[in-house]
Amino acid sequence: MLQPVVRRTWAPKGQTPIHYSWDRRDRLSVISAITVSPARRRLGLYFDIHSHNIDTDTFESFVRWLRHQVRREIILVVDRWSVHRSGVRRLVDRFGSKVHVEWLPPYAPELNPVEQVWSHTKYADLANYIPDNVDSLAEAVMHSIEQTGCKQTLLRSFFHHAGLKL
Repeated sequence: MLQPVVRRTWAPKGQTPIHYSWDRRDRLSVISAITVSPARRRLGLYFDIHSHNIDTDTFESFVRWLRHQVRREIILVVDRWSVHRSGVRRLVDRFGSKVHVEWLPPYAPELNPVEQVWSHTKYADLANYIPDNVDSLAEAVMHSIEQTGCKQTLLRSFFHHAGLKL
């Protein structure tokens, strides 16, 4: 959202830092996936930014695009969000055995490494960031996620945080 995520900051003694922002409700929605190469165990981070809420069509389109990028059968690990459930039904009808689905337990975002991507983007890279408009927010989010995707140790730490072995 265009509202800043306010985090702790430093300032000279007696000079309280002040964020100037106004009540703005514009927002972006981002969909992403972390891929694991079966042979080299290299991690990849794929994402797409939208100006609308993610729906079943958007999810299905993203997974089709991801399959094109990866170019092999995939095991899709998803949470039980209604968009994912309906999207998976469509994908299984369309791709059959080329898309295998594993479900995360309900109400367990701590087991989803992708949630750590959002946490890192929101609370580390973009903490205290006040964008001028949606375009500058999209640019900052894109830069943050691209930088995260280039750091193998950081991506591996997301799996470690979730208690998952690679």
